[in-house]
Amino acid sequence: MTIIDRPPTEEELLAADPFYYGYRLVDMDDIPDPVMVPLTEDDLLHPQEGDYVTHNTLHHRIITYLYEVFCALVAHQTDTVVFSDVLIAWDAVPSIRPHGPDLMVIEGVRELREWSVFDVAEEGTRPSLIIEVTSPKTRRNDLYRKPDHYDRVGVPQYVIVDLHQRRGVFYPRLLTYRSVEGAYELDTPDADGRLWIERYGVGLAFDGETLVCTDREGTPIDGYSQLRQRADADAAARRDAERRADADAAARRDAERRVAELEAELRRLRGERS
Repeated sequence: MTIIDRPPTEEELLAADPFYYGYRLVDMDDIPDPVMVPLTEDDLLHPQEGDYVTHNTLHHRIITYLYEVFCALVAHQTDTVVFSDVLIAWDAVPSIRPHGPDLMVIEGVRELREWSVFDVAEEGTRPSLIIEVTSPKTRRNDLYRKPDHYDRVGVPQYVIVDLHQRRGVFYPRLLTYRSVEGAYELDTPDADGRLWIERYGVGLAFDGETLVCTDREGTPIDGYSQLRQRADADAAARRDAERRADADAAARRDAERRVAELEAELRRLRGERS
């Protein structure tokens, strides 16, 4: 018997768990408290503020790492922002509703402030880069629907970090779409497994389940978490060294005291004999 490894459809997923994709609180005229309304796959494609969606820890860890790396890469660019899960409203195609990318880099921002929705028409600029990290809930949108949308709204490069699992086995891969002569072209990593983002001088590659960003020389780039862990480890090592030094100094003082006491006792004994 041949077993086809077919992913469940949206209808099958919602039949098993109506809140599989998450939920949204909606006010009803005849009910005092907001009602939990199940989300659909289309709701994840075009989210609203306050939508509640859960992802796995690997998904969160990779997005956090990418956010930290790109914040560091553009820190010297005072008109550039890096967003994670901020809604973006488009201007180019009215039929395309807002998205909430996992990560986007936007240059040419006139004024830095806090955004919950970035309106492209109002701000006069759009993302130069969008990265989506797939999850079982978002993978179809990320792979099959968003490339067309991001192409039509004029995003120069769209990167997909695909965390695909099949029968419990992890098959990560990297894909990117680049705008070439006004249309997206799909590209994959080089022979070394690195996907290059030329605009920011950074490469992406997988080391097992770990996504690693590298500079032009291939040196891994640490995110804030790694830098903090390293700083904490260095600080702990310094504290240990200081404690050892204090203990050694205390031992020396104790030894010097005991020698002084012995010398005094010897002088006393000599005086008694004389």
